[in-house]
Amino acid sequence: MTDVDVLDVSGVAIAYRDTGRSDRVPVVLVHGMGGDAGTWDRFAAALTVAGRRVISVDLRGHGRSAHTADYSFDSFGSDIAAVIDHLGLDSVDLVGHSLGGYAVSVVAQERPDLVRSLVLEEMPIPIRPGDAPPNLAGRMPSFTELLHAGTSVVRHPRAVFAFDRSMTKTALAQFRRANALWWDNLPKIAAPTLVLRGGPGGMVDLRRLDLMAREIQECTVVPFDSGHSIHRDKYRDFEAAVLPFLMRDRSGERGL
Repeated sequence: MTDVDVLDVSGVAIAYRDTGRSDRVPVVLVHGMGGDAGTWDRFAAALTVAGRRVISVDLRGHGRSAHTADYSFDSFGSDIAAVIDHLGLDSVDLVGHSLGGYAVSVVAQERPDLVRSLVLEEMPIPIRPGDAPPNLAGRMPSFTELLHAGTSVVRHPRAVFAFDRSMTKTALAQFRRANALWWDNLPKIAAPTLVLRGGPGGMVDLRRLDLMAREIQECTVVPFDSGHSIHRDKYRDFEAAVLPFLMRDRSGERGL
């Protein structure tokens, strides 16, 4: 088991794991709502075998990180940036699933010089002013998702029991609220961006996805025949798409 480090971010304890080689451009992995860093264990192992340093973060209210009264979406992004700064990193690859995708997108907007590559997996895309609120409750989980959910207590008990369920109401309210600033800042993302979307069981609005992809300077969208958790339910396909993207042009990186 890899040791867990804890960073105090404005009074909130944020846990993270730092594994792999001394890589000047580490990969930062950020899970979705209700999970923890353990969801990335299989992919983190593949990255370390490929010679990458991997930092897996527990979002506030998840895993070994502290519960708090503030679950504003931007605070999740600030926590990720704080961990990166604490480790003295000047270039990173960011990978985020769902809520974690939103968190890393904010970092890429606010710190474009910091982010070498960006991967957004099944990120519920914020609505724009004038858009109808999304019907998140209307999404039906796939059979595979139901199967994984039924065994999650056994496989990842810490994630299940550590999750602060008080954030759910706040999170849903934020997903349903227009986020003009996020849309205004999309063109600031300078990193090549890989967007992964699931099939009918996913949470990505295709119309907003098309608009988002047009706003990001360099964006590739890859569809999957899966539900919301591609890295879990279609792992081999996920790795086949994401690992080469993160390993490209390695000879040009600083410190290698």
